[in-house]
Amino acid sequence: MATEIERKFLLSTEDWRGQVSQSQAMVQGYLADGERCSVRVRVAGDQASLNLKGMTIGASRSEFEYPLSIDDGRYMLEHYCPDRQVEKVRHIVDFGGKRWEIDEFGGRNRGLIVAEIELDSEQEHFLRPPWLGEEVTGEPRYYNLMLADEPYQSWFHD
Repeated sequence: MATEIERKFLLSTEDWRGQVSQSQAMVQGYLADGERCSVRVRVAGDQASLNLKGMTIGASRSEFEYPLSIDDGRYMLEHYCPDRQVEKVRHIVDFGGKRWEIDEFGGRNRGLIVAEIELDSEQEHFLRPPWLGEEVTGEPRYYNLMLADEPYQSWFHD
């Protein structure tokens, strides 16, 4: 079984921007979510994928990803989940021998920037970049699935 161990953080400064090695825009839409898993389609550049992710809260979750044709991915986004999408640019930053994925959200989530690191175990130690802020790993509202339904910009209008 595929397990993703990922920790998620807010950022304290913009200093990471000077360390970006690559960036890619992506759109992901949520086809379904249930008690056990969510089903997502993602289009990034000329690639598309279908993803199933366990609904566990925390750093470790089961995850399965399968390639799709770009045409199928775009069709699913447009026809199956037009109102449950998340837009973002994923920036890659290497720091301390690890790859950081920094997601800069757009659309209804504009203003939110989150850094993620994948680990081999929940106990694995890593160097914290100086631009890293508060950890939000266990906070469901920062999960992309939740952002599709309750976008960041709505948090300030409750």
